[in-house]
Amino acid sequence: MADTKTKPTAASVEDFLSAVEPAPRREDARAVCALMQRLSGEAPRLWGGTMVGFGSYHYRYASGREGNAFRIGFSPRKGALVLYIMDGFPGHAALLDRLGRHTTGKSCLYLKKLADVDLGVLEELVAASLRHMRELYPEG
Repeated sequence: MADTKTKPTAASVEDFLSAVEPAPRREDARAVCALMQRLSGEAPRLWGGTMVGFGSYHYRYASGREGNAFRIGFSPRKGALVLYIMDGFPGHAALLDRLGRHTTGKSCLYLKKLADVDLGVLEELVAASLRHMRELYPEG
């Protein structure tokens, strides 16, 4: 079984965020980092070199695959700011409807810029996702 490449590293989150280009994406990344740190109560940690994660949990699939991942996180990618938050919790769709301009993928929320979304709704969404993850994976 292949080993996952997405592991926590000892690299500096601040150094990583300081190198994000362009500057508006860097500032959005810093704002999301502060939001996730405040909501999770966890320090940010660089995972796999390009993702900033908060907290961790251990998962095990029926297939036997298992590993560790962050509870919530984000990555300031070239095309969008990607938030890694769990979906499927009660009220998820309603929050997305109120959020503003975004796209989604499996447990990914893509934002071109924070100015396109309602920051209060984003905070509700991240907090609800974090609560859902803590219910699903209470250890960690």
